[in-house]
Amino acid sequence: MQAHSRVATFASLLFGLVACDAVPPETDAPRVPPPGAWRVQPVRNAAVTLTDDFWRPRLDRNRTVTIPHIMGQNEQTGRVANFRRAAGREEGAFQGRAFNDTDVYKVIEAASYALIQRPDAELEARIDDLAQLIAAAQEDDGYLYPARTADPENTPAGAGRERWIHVHGNSHELYAAGHLIEAAVAYHEATGKRDLLDVAIRFVDLVDEEFGPDARRDVPGHEEVELALVKLADLTGERRYLDLAIFFLEERGKPHDGEDYPPDNWLAKYDVPIYRQDHIPVRDQREAVGHSVRAMYLYNGMTDVAARAEMPGYAEALDAIWTDVVSSKLYLTGGIGARGSFESFGEAYELPNETAYAESCAAIGQDLWNHRLFLASGDGRYLDVMERILYNGILSGVSHEGDTFFYTNPLQSSGDYERQAYYEVACCPANLARLIGQLPGFVYAQQDDVVFVNLFVGSEADVELADATLRLTQDTRYPWDGAVRLSVEPSAASAFELRVRIPGWAREQPVPSDLYRYVGPDAESPVLRVNGDEVPLALDAGFAVVSRTWSAGDVVELTLPMPPRRVAAHPEVQENVGKLAIQRGPLVYAVEAVDHGGRALDLALSEDAELTVQLEPELLGGVATVRGSLLRDGGTIPMRAIPYFAWGNRGTGEMAVWLPTSP
Repeated sequence: MQAHSRVATFASLLFGLVACDAVPPETDAPRVPPPGAWRVQPVRNAAVTLTDDFWRPRLDRNRTVTIPHIMGQNEQTGRVANFRRAAGREEGAFQGRAFNDTDVYKVIEAASYALIQRPDAELEARIDDLAQLIAAAQEDDGYLYPARTADPENTPAGAGRERWIHVHGNSHELYAAGHLIEAAVAYHEATGKRDLLDVAIRFVDLVDEEFGPDARRDVPGHEEVELALVKLADLTGERRYLDLAIFFLEERGKPHDGEDYPPDNWLAKYDVPIYRQDHIPVRDQREAVGHSVRAMYLYNGMTDVAARAEMPGYAEALDAIWTDVVSSKLYLTGGIGARGSFESFGEAYELPNETAYAESCAAIGQDLWNHRLFLASGDGRYLDVMERILYNGILSGVSHEGDTFFYTNPLQSSGDYERQAYYEVACCPANLARLIGQLPGFVYAQQDDVVFVNLFVGSEADVELADATLRLTQDTRYPWDGAVRLSVEPSAASAFELRVRIPGWAREQPVPSDLYRYVGPDAESPVLRVNGDEVPLALDAGFAVVSRTWSAGDVVELTLPMPPRRVAAHPEVQENVGKLAIQRGPLVYAVEAVDHGGRALDLALSEDAELTVQLEPELLGGVATVRGSLLRDGGTIPMRAIPYFAWGNRGTGEMAVWLPTSP
């Protein structure tokens, strides 16, 4: 395994942000640094408008189909009724799982991001109604958890008869508080309304009273509140919310107050502290272990806190864990989590295909984590991982129509796996909706007078420079085509540095480790032109750097060659020994039975058959397929490989990403 030797660099970057003692000592109520605590600032969602034919329709479908569908399912399954019962507006038992309130919070967050991009009076009114209902369900002292309050005498599994009794077990009280905070912050940012924000603040103020060094010493069994508290601290400027996030992180790996979750539940079969990343202090952790979603939420929270406070050891821990993931625990599609039995990471190189867990929520958490690591460091390798996850492990989670979903995302199917309209545990649908809604804020970033082009998405963005306002217009058919055209329009001639990411996949590096490699001759190199003249690719941390005085009318053109490539896995990935996969640009490809005579698991891909590309505008909303020949039963048949994200949209059937090189 190839290890990275950049821990010190990452640590110096991360700790070079804003320290705690930056708060003026004379301030009565300590404040936290604003979101500017990141070394690199994202160009916010509201300043970016998507215009392309790939992502713009997906954002519109998210707003008009996916979000209303989830809201309808929340009504049909009693998730909203639980709030009415907790508010005393109707009678009845609590329905479903103890954490079902979070599905309501997450769809509010998703809808809020949609409203930032496109005003929608009907959608906004629906959120207003939900916010009022949630407020009515809140208890007088701020406590809010319908699983306990809807029917206190008959609480569901995980919700104790007393508050916080199973906090570091499986109660999800603090996990739910985290999603409430995220929803409230997003809705406030989208509309300026405080209704839901005031509810969240009252709940957090109660938590702040009941937990801490001089109160209850405990941690959430399912991480989430930590990163949410940082968002609330950023919005309000209240230092105590950041301190509460730090408390929860620092308590991990220590003895806790209260009763643990009953030992006869299904988790008793697993090493529970490892499952919850609670086995050693977070600053000492070096491997990604346990429940993959919980782990990602923890690492996000650690990164957030380390960017705003002096946290010795955090950068070293985060870098080691990230290296562990990308070097030995990352699926080619960007998915994580090898073991479905505990929704968890496996050992190094344990990456089974058909039994891959690769939960959509885990991919989402890892995507957000890599974006944060980029903001903390300015290093494009994190965006390489983020892009892989985005186009493969996340997009696969929602159907082309936008109203059915994958909870897990295997890399092989025997034909019995299909998307569902909803789930008993429905964390993934709304998580997918809220991630897609955040996409505009991932495309560009800024560090003083340095402007980053992170992703290739047709769009318009407004960036405030020191002496001018910059309008960037990006035209591209990416991911189907590697041609990108950037129109640079400063309001006045302005000297600044433009950094355009050159993806690892275009530099002979599928991922920033030796976990995967291309097989065959190298592709042509990327070409960068400014106003028609080719310029040298002066790369720094994965970005082509162009520094000059820019004027209205300047144009930057990037050409990223996109031949179909064969990919091999590290030889210690036993599942893929003697197998190859296909990748083109950022997209991983799959073969489905529907295109190959009703079968796919008996196909082989030779190491030398020619691969070509065919645009098919009528297939699956318009995709580029990879054509060639496959081996079967001693002969050859035509191949039609589709982007992995599009599989499962034409009925059930066999599917494979990794194909043997001989039948």
